[in-house]
Amino acid sequence: MKDYYHVLGVATNATLTDIKKAFRQKAAEFHPDRNAFELAPQQFHAVKEAYDVLSDEAARTAYDENRRRNLLDSPLETATEIWKNYLSGVLH
Repeated sequence: MKDYYHVLGVATNATLTDIKKAFRQKAAEFHPDRNAFELAPQQFHAVKEAYDVLSDEAARTAYDENRRRNLLDSPLETATEIWKNYLSGVLH
């Protein structure tokens, strides 16, 4: 399960305004026309996917519920993913 909050670099309690702002910044950073990095298209797609879910109230509610359920159903896997995302952000 992708962590859309991590992809956009926003907190789980981010407002729609925060999400839109983060999306615009990340989309500009990873847009294939502006970024020659070979993984830019995949990163741009991930940012767009995260925005599509988090900007839609119903989709975000369902995503958040699924996230909470995943945390309870497989805590070791979830903890590993959280640490991996945290460390990748710290080391970059």
